[in-house]
Amino acid sequence: MEINKNTVERNQLYTDVRSGKIPKRVPINLNMDAAAALEYAGYNLNIHQFDINYLIKAMERVAEDFESDNLGVTTVRFPHFYKLLGARHFQMGSDGFLQHPEISVMEPGEYDALIEAPYKFLWDEIIPRLYKELDKPWPESSMSLAKGFSSFYGTMGKIGAAKNEICLKYGKSNLGGAFAQTDAPMDFIADLLRSFTGMSMDIRRNPEKVEAACEAVLPLMIKAGAKGTPEVRGACMIPLHMATYIKKKDFERFYWPTFKKLVEELVKTNTSVSIFMENDFTRYLDYMQELPEGCQLMAEFGDPKVFKEKLGSKFVLTGFYPLSLLKAGTLQQVKDKAKEIIDVLAPGGNYIFSLDKSLLRANDADINLYKELLNFVKEYGVY
Repeated sequence: MEINKNTVERNQLYTDVRSGKIPKRVPINLNMDAAAALEYAGYNLNIHQFDINYLIKAMERVAEDFESDNLGVTTVRFPHFYKLLGARHFQMGSDGFLQHPEISVMEPGEYDALIEAPYKFLWDEIIPRLYKELDKPWPESSMSLAKGFSSFYGTMGKIGAAKNEICLKYGKSNLGGAFAQTDAPMDFIADLLRSFTGMSMDIRRNPEKVEAACEAVLPLMIKAGAKGTPEVRGACMIPLHMATYIKKKDFERFYWPTFKKLVEELVKTNTSVSIFMENDFTRYLDYMQELPEGCQLMAEFGDPKVFKEKLGSKFVLTGFYPLSLLKAGTLQQVKDKAKEIIDVLAPGGNYIFSLDKSLLRANDADINLYKELLNFVKEYGVY
């Protein structure tokens, strides 16, 4: 398919920003989960999200209707994959929305096994606990594993090809969003193994084990996120979960050392890193200054002026725009807020417009207000 001239222009916006140049205008990111896209297109999550063709149709509808530079529909979790494997850590609610319940699949006494041989322990012990179908006797477990791999790679391949075609058809940037996702080591252990509650106890009762475990899983987190190819295209997404829910001294001891190493090692492999700073990261901005130049930092909460002053010359900033305003604000309030944020963050470049978080469901915002916001930013955010 011949590349759309609008795709070329929009690719240039992102290329300029990521290379430290001031683009013609502020690039505009759409932030929408696959579930929200399906609902926007009129589909029922309980029925239609099990067929990937409906998601592709929904993405095309979004591309046609929203004035953004990226396609902006996040497609990382698929219910048919989790259902096939009997997942415990991602389950559908009664309305069809995929949720991540608080579970713990590792006992405190198993830290030593994780530290000694992390890959072996995760493969032999944790994965069967997370996926019921992989805890069955052989050959049922092997058959389920084969089905899981086939489902995952088949789905991702079809989605990737469809996204590129849609971008070219509707003139969106096809430089790609996140090509991979990894976790800060402490988040990985908290999210998938011990739970937030369990980790909160562990840093008090077994602090040395937590430190050692974070170091032990670090190579796996690097491998999960590293691109391994020479071209710079897309990014590895790292959502930061637990950092703002622990004390600063605990952040310094347990979270920061291995997270910093993770980002540094990813950058060494020519991987572009995009970090989502969940909650308010203001108290950690001095630490973030130590990360390699050029990373993209998406902020949920905080004063844009402070973030711009401390981080704006070294990193690409995005986020900040309150999704909540699209639910309760007037059109004038929506535009005024956009102008306020752009006036702070756009000067000098290193800025991509986006919401502070993604729409998880279509009713998270007044969709018409969201469309008006994107149109306004395109007109106002010209350098």
